[in-house]
Amino acid sequence: MRGKKGLPHANEDDPPRRRANKARGLGGWQNDRPPVSGVVGRESKGLHLQVVESVDGATLTEVVERTTTRGVTLYTDEATGYSRVAETGRGHSTVCHSDREWARDDDGDGVREVHNNTLEGIWTGLRNFLRPFRGVSKWHLEEYVAIFQWGFLCKVVGSDLIRALCGLRPITNFAP
Repeated sequence: MRGKKGLPHANEDDPPRRRANKARGLGGWQNDRPPVSGVVGRESKGLHLQVVESVDGATLTEVVERTTTRGVTLYTDEATGYSRVAETGRGHSTVCHSDREWARDDDGDGVREVHNNTLEGIWTGLRNFLRPFRGVSKWHLEEYVAIFQWGFLCKVVGSDLIRALCGLRPITNFAP
C-alpha cells in the first residue's frame, strides 16, 4: 500500500490495527508497561538497572537505599516518585523538564552539574537495544535488561571477552 500512509481508513467496520501499547501516563506492571529503574554513578561509572512493579515513592526509595550510599547526591527530574528520596540521607537536586530546564549550574562554576542526561542516554540505548526484538514480554524483560546492562559495562570488547563468550580459555602464552 505504497503512498497510503496518513490517509483516513475507509471502512469503519475494519479499523486499522493498533500498534504497541501507547497508553498515556506512567507505566506499571498491571498495564503491561513495566518500568525500569536505573542508577548510574557519574564517577564510578557503575550502572544498576532493575525492572520494578511501579514508580511510586516507596519503590524508588527502596531502590535508592539499596544501590547508593548515604551522603551521595541524586540528580533526577521532578517526578513525584522521588519526593521521599531526601529522607534517606542522600542529597537530591532536580531539573524541571516541564519548565524546559535540562541542566543547571547551582554553584556558579560554569559546569551544569544538575542534570539527568547520563541516565536519559542510557534509556535511549536500552530502547534501541530492545527495538529489534519487536516487543518483549514483561515476564522476560528483566533478562533483556540484564544483558543490556552487562554489555554497557563491558567497555572493551577484546579477544579475551570474545573467547569467554565462545567458551574458550584465554590465551596465556601467545608468542608471535
